[in-house]
Amino acid sequence: MISKKLTFALVAVAGIAASIVILTAAYRAPKVENIDFDKVVRATAPAYDATLPEVSDADIKSFRIPIKNATIEIAKGVKYDGWTFGGTVPGPVIHVRVGDKVRVNVVNESPMPHSIDFHAARIPANVAYRAINPGDSVAFEFEARDAGAYMVHCGTPPVTMHLMQGMYLPIIVDPKNGWGTKADKEFVIVQSDRVRFYVINAGPSFNSDFHIVGAVFDRVYPDGNPDHALSDVQTYMVPAGGGAVFETVFDKNASGEGLYPFVTHSFADAEKGAVGIIQVGTPKKFTTMNH
Repeated sequence: MISKKLTFALVAVAGIAASIVILTAAYRAPKVENIDFDKVVRATAPAYDATLPEVSDADIKSFRIPIKNATIEIAKGVKYDGWTFGGTVPGPVIHVRVGDKVRVNVVNESPMPHSIDFHAARIPANVAYRAINPGDSVAFEFEARDAGAYMVHCGTPPVTMHLMQGMYLPIIVDPKNGWGTKADKEFVIVQSDRVRFYVINAGPSFNSDFHIVGAVFDRVYPDGNPDHALSDVQTYMVPAGGGAVFETVFDKNASGEGLYPFVTHSFADAEKGAVGIIQVGTPKKFTTMNH
């Protein structure tokens, strides 16, 4: 006969085995998404492609970011030699979600030292943002903890020169459960769709008072908490090195089809070129605008 002690021991072992099976079944290897900025260079002609790429469901998002000199065409026949992340100005958009692990590998393929600074990362500067000499690289990772629109830029002195030469890009961090509203389009504008703009002010020195002529922002997210959203805003300041998220609707019975300049309402800067045009639908007439 099997003793009671042996029976209890067998039951205990069976219980442990069952627990191991349950834990093994519950474990899921994290999904990894690898993105090489050398392979996702965005179109810049006739205009920079401002469409926000969709965020994937990968738990770990890994980015290879080459630093390279590139000839950028800023208008038809007008070119300049820029310093870039990934070959375009601004560099490709990084889109992640709160809770994601973000892995970064920056490779300096240029002839001078550079660096990178993620405003969205909580990480020691000496670990991640040190100078990267030509031919060298730096790798680090962080958890995306704070939702919002953030700037990424080169932090090598003189920082103003590196920014003016084109070394900046946006990182968009979505809240874990979304923004609280559904945007029909993000950056791609279609008549009557709710449109969401992620605005990052690369500066390097002045604030941007973001305003769309002929529209009002239904919601402005000053930070990554949807509960802090402001409503019915005409103009909102984005500080140098900061970011904010804006929503509006080009309603058929209100704003509707047409052309809408977006500007910084600090017009001294707007008159220097800080202005663009949003086209909604296919307007029949292009009128002259003074903005």
